[in-house]
Amino acid sequence: MGKFLSDFKAFAMKGNIIDMAVGVIIGGAFGKIVSSLVNDIIMPVISLATGGDGYKNLKYIITPEVKDAAGSVTTQEVAVNYGIFVENIVDFLIIAFSIFVALRVIMKFKKKEEEAPAPAPEPTKEEVLLTEIRDLLQQQADKK
Repeated sequence: MGKFLSDFKAFAMKGNIIDMAVGVIIGGAFGKIVSSLVNDIIMPVISLATGGDGYKNLKYIITPEVKDAAGSVTTQEVAVNYGIFVENIVDFLIIAFSIFVALRVIMKFKKKEEEAPAPAPEPTKEEVLLTEIRDLLQQQADKK
């Protein structure tokens, strides 16, 4: 049991796992923010454009419900509820666009880092010595 726990600890403490966990937590919170934006701001405006009945009630009725004389439902309504589907599409588009923008910003920063010239390495002792010899030979050639 001790080997199992030590292996699990080594696995859980790797940098990639922790980064992924942070990403999942932030992604979940971001998903809630986007859902609230869609449900509370965007979809009510769309609902006004569709007659104000509410986007969640938007549906195409295939078979209407059937009630008996007492008013109880004998056959359930069969309908395609496309209002909620539209809401989920809007959610997806906003999240996909946000990820696209975030990745573009990250890629711009990475590109700038790659474009920055790397500092020249320090010359070795041999290179310094050879440079001095070359300069001395050049001076002797210039004197002649």
